[in-house]
Amino acid sequence: FEEEHIFQYITMRLSVLLCAAGLTAVSAFAPISPQAGVSTSLRAVNDDSTVGAFDPLNLASENAEETSNGSISGMGLAAATTAAWVASSDVASAAGPDWGIFEGRTGSMLHPIAMGSMFLLSLSTGILGLQWRRQRTIGDEITALKKTLPDLGGAKSVSDAIAAAESAEDTSVEAANLSALKAALPVQKEIDTLAAERKELSSKGLRDQHFSQGALLAFIGTAFAIEGPLNTYARAGKLFPGPHLYAGAGLVVLWALAYACVPAMQKGSDTARSVHIGANVAGMGLFAWQIVSGLPIMFKVIELTKFP
Repeated sequence: FEEEHIFQYITMRLSVLLCAAGLTAVSAFAPISPQAGVSTSLRAVNDDSTVGAFDPLNLASENAEETSNGSISGMGLAAATTAAWVASSDVASAAGPDWGIFEGRTGSMLHPIAMGSMFLLSLSTGILGLQWRRQRTIGDEITALKKTLPDLGGAKSVSDAIAAAESAEDTSVEAANLSALKAALPVQKEIDTLAAERKELSSKGLRDQHFSQGALLAFIGTAFAIEGPLNTYARAGKLFPGPHLYAGAGLVVLWALAYACVPAMQKGSDTARSVHIGANVAGMGLFAWQIVSGLPIMFKVIELTKFP
């Protein structure tokens, strides 16, 4: 639509210029008055007497009148052309490009619908990230708990060690160790619970899901964060700086920061992980503020626009 508007605008301007050039050039073809040339020639022949111009058909006065009328007509046409130029400029400037469906309610509602979906996707991505972090760190808890266990004598678990101690022939030697093993049964139970939880988490493919949803969020979220101001400018011809616009810009920056930490996180940097988590938590806060500040704007758009 914008290219068509620009083409029509240029065509109209060129037409006005051509009309102006053609109409004002008409006066250039007016016949030259013979009065001045004839009178000068006669004076050159006889300087002692005053000789009138040779004009028996009185053409000089008619040509002078036509020349005057032509000049006046040319000036009028130039003035009319200038007025047409100004008018066409005002009309072209006031019309603006026709954005079609993107100026209506359909295009205007794309931003709030998409960003609302991105908020839900952001929550889901955050939950996946916390679960993936739990899967990675649960092994440290299991290792720490295993260090508190007594000597199992080569057995895989406390239960196996107790069974081995009870079946031993020298019960006097194993009696002290048996009581320690039985006291460690709650710890072993906790270790088994954590191991089962880690197995369940690892079966979900949390790392890949978190990465995929994060990439999708960064792409679609950034795209529609830009689409929102563009749609506003298409409808109103200007932007409206305020909390909603500023929070949206800050949110995109935080998304970029969180995504920039990924390479260092893959190399095991705890600092990068902390920055990544902090940026996303702050981003969720700004996103929630975006919803609160965006709802009045959405209701206003619904009020002032029509389908499509």
